[in-house]
Amino acid sequence: MKFQKSHSLKEIADLLNCEFIGDKDFQVLGMNEIHVVEPGDIVFVDHPKYYDKALQSAATIVLINKKVDCPEGKALLISDDPFRDFNILTRHFKPFQFANVAIAASAEIGEGTVIQPNTFVGNHVKIGKNCLIHSNVSIYDHTVIGDNVIIHAGSILGADAFYYKKRPEGFDQLVSGGRVVIEDNVGIGALCTIDKGVTGDTTIGAGTKLDNQVHVGHDTVIGKKCLIASQTGIAGCVIIEDEVTLWGQVGTTSGITIGAKAVVMGQTGVTKSVEGGKSYFGTPIEESREKLKQLANIKKIPEILSKLK
Repeated sequence: MKFQKSHSLKEIADLLNCEFIGDKDFQVLGMNEIHVVEPGDIVFVDHPKYYDKALQSAATIVLINKKVDCPEGKALLISDDPFRDFNILTRHFKPFQFANVAIAASAEIGEGTVIQPNTFVGNHVKIGKNCLIHSNVSIYDHTVIGDNVIIHAGSILGADAFYYKKRPEGFDQLVSGGRVVIEDNVGIGALCTIDKGVTGDTTIGAGTKLDNQVHVGHDTVIGKKCLIASQTGIAGCVIIEDEVTLWGQVGTTSGITIGAKAVVMGQTGVTKSVEGGKSYFGTPIEESREKLKQLANIKKIPEILSKLK
């Protein structure tokens, strides 16, 4: 998430009421999660296990809960609770804006696009040309939709990321300030849910088709011309490369990559990253040919036991 203008390190420290290490005029351009950070971004870290990863990332401002040596060319914001302060920044730079009409005045809707009754289009949404948005679809603020997109009834684009920190008093949610981006010629079935990024974009590539009741988690990037069948659940921060097929009831863990042109058979649990151009099945996931051999051998166990007797 980029800020509308550059801010100084001191301005951000004053906003958070925290100490800083570095030049008070050090340039701050935005904030992001560690997997999408760029120079000028703030990244937060609150566990020693991830200090080095954050300090050595592309981010040039690190919001951290311990005084450490500051890498050259970077700056630190010292906070007793970086998770809380990251939320403060998100709420400050991208505050929630309530709606009082079905289609926000700030929404941009392209020529030839049809929006059926009872659909909600939020603030600063952009919808391209010749789209068909069926009834009871909810398109949250800042969502971007390309040309020739079809979205069926009841789907929701832009719900919050499922991202929580456990506190003694309960779960504290990381505030979502990202977007959903749908490229050209995408088809989205009925009752699909696509969560926005925490600070970046959840993206569905051109020509990809989602069946009914598919869930896409925050910050996930789905490539071009993918097919995703019903009741598939894709976790956050997943990369699905071009022309991947996921059959029904596939589930994935977060932070993995599914290679281009991979085919994942129904009810498979994608527990790790997998190469493209192959077929997969089972939980934990394996190449389908090997998995089916194993299942065939399991069926032979009673026969083998009877012979041993």
